[in-house]
Amino acid sequence: MEKEGRIIKLIGALYTVIDDENNTYVLKPLGIFRYKNIQPKVGDLVVFNEDSIIDMKTRINDLYRPMIANVDQVLLVNSAKKPDFSFLLLDKFLTLIEANDIKPIIIITKIDLLDDGEMKALKAKINYYEKFYSIIYFSAKTKEGVEDILKITKNKVNVLAGQTGAGKSTLLNTIDPSLNIQTNEISKALGRGKHTTRHVELIRFGEGFIADTPGFSKLEFIDYQADQLRYYYPDFFELSKNCKFYECTHIHEPGCAVIDGYKKGEILQERYENYLFIYQEIKSQKPIYRRDDK
Repeated sequence: MEKEGRIIKLIGALYTVIDDENNTYVLKPLGIFRYKNIQPKVGDLVVFNEDSIIDMKTRINDLYRPMIANVDQVLLVNSAKKPDFSFLLLDKFLTLIEANDIKPIIIITKIDLLDDGEMKALKAKINYYEKFYSIIYFSAKTKEGVEDILKITKNKVNVLAGQTGAGKSTLLNTIDPSLNIQTNEISKALGRGKHTTRHVELIRFGEGFIADTPGFSKLEFIDYQADQLRYYYPDFFELSKNCKFYECTHIHEPGCAVIDGYKKGEILQERYENYLFIYQEIKSQKPIYRRDDK
């Protein structure tokens, strides 16, 4: 009898598939997949029988870094303090996520470490991003944000990403204590430890799935083109319609509506200056050629 399910783990040539009733099956794909040069990934929706994966549904997205498909959104975890909040890291992560056409959810952790003045100052700048992204403030101490995270991740395939030390493991444990992840051991628990096989795996999280993966934890702009960067900034899009030049990069061109908006304070100062930094970083890197099967 044929069933439908989602691949949640791949180790070697064995795929773990979960169906709608939370039953799991360890399967191999039919040989025709190899003949057609099709390799199922974690996240793929598949048709299977008791022996094999026999068909694969069309993907909504297909990522190389990380090796996962059909991702609904990325939970981008940023620390308010210890380490201090970084707008540069935030914008780098947002650029990578936007480039993959996936919805980012910004989560700011450790808000209980800020005094009222610090929180007010941070929110005054973060409010700029609220026009374009969902933002959740989270505290493991007060449990603020728990219900919001559970609601936004429900029935979604979520990827976890963010700066080192931002409290990703604490966030997961606070929301789902059964995970029992030790602080600073999130990578090991989800299959990325130094002494474990490096693989992507989806785990149950509330009423959805979550994966912590190597791809969005590495802030690398390999295969990116500097002149394409402008497409990954939704806040620049409306202004760019008024740019003098159609292919305006918003770097140096006369009559640039984005530069004008920055000068007028319509664009957050850090946001535009980070754009310039990332643009130069991409432009200065040497091309790296790779084989897709590596």
